[in-house]
Amino acid sequence: MSRGILDAIGNTPLIRLDRLFDCSHFTVHAKLEGLNPGGSAKDRPAFFILKDALDKGAIGPHSLVVEASSGNTGIGLAQACAYYGLRFRCLVDPKTTQQNVDILRAYGAEIEVVEKPDPATGELLPAKLKRVQEILDTVENSFWVDQYSNMENAGAHFNTTIREILTALDGPPDFLFVATATCGTLRGCVDYLKKIGALAAASPPKEVDSAAPDSSGTRVIAVDAIGSQIFSSKKGHRYVPGLGSAIRPDLCPDGSIDRCLHVSDTDCVIGCRRLIRREGVLAGGSSGGVIQAITRFAPQIPKGSQVVAILPDRGERYLDTIYNNAWVQEHLGLEESELCQTIC
Repeated sequence: MSRGILDAIGNTPLIRLDRLFDCSHFTVHAKLEGLNPGGSAKDRPAFFILKDALDKGAIGPHSLVVEASSGNTGIGLAQACAYYGLRFRCLVDPKTTQQNVDILRAYGAEIEVVEKPDPATGELLPAKLKRVQEILDTVENSFWVDQYSNMENAGAHFNTTIREILTALDGPPDFLFVATATCGTLRGCVDYLKKIGALAAASPPKEVDSAAPDSSGTRVIAVDAIGSQIFSSKKGHRYVPGLGSAIRPDLCPDGSIDRCLHVSDTDCVIGCRRLIRREGVLAGGSSGGVIQAITRFAPQIPKGSQVVAILPDRGERYLDTIYNNAWVQEHLGLEESELCQTIC
């Protein structure tokens, strides 16, 4: 049975990046998740979570769907809720871009801004999650998507993303680079590779410079933001949304990834600029982080390896930030001349 626009979710292209890594001793394929109808990989879990809740009767025509999101998850949910005729309230914060707010409103989402960070942590995410709980306690028929813990988030990628990659390549890649935030993509891919016996033996996640011993199967590399709390206790300010988290998600797969590589906001900017300059791919901030992680890790990738990079979203929503030279200079201290030298 047709699901309208939701039928367009998934089966995104897997393309070879033959210009950016043309001199490398390995091949890199990119999964273009920005070509989902809502513009990101988050379309997948948004659909899976809502469909599961509808099938189980957890939500119905009079329900209020609630989630804390400043970007892609909110937009994916707004799209799916618009199709299903569900009321959706998105909790955003002052850092949310006006463009994302406008997109959410266009889909019919209710916007609630959480202004003040959590006093105990100084972070906005815990404050937004606290507000979610208040809504659940006071609004009848309210339903929390809970993207950081809901196994349907990981299930979306278990059942679609990683299988699409393996089908396109006719087998598992040697390396899979995955950006982390809720860890849904990471968990789903790891769980599926583990299920089919294609996950390489992994050491505890840590950032190291030496290559792990050769082993059969896919080595999964998590790409996290410097200052994120997922794989590090060193909290720091982050400008680029969609990469890293102020909490360690329940979906984070313990002991199953090969390692974690941390990237900076500057890495994300440079990676995005290199990607569009060399490949003509306009991608979002976390995609740039993934590209720079592969570039850094390149000396440790064995000759002839097949590498897959999941690029989570497209770049139009970052035109005022990552692709804006004035913003980059103001927030990251990188002059236009330095940026040109770095990406050329």
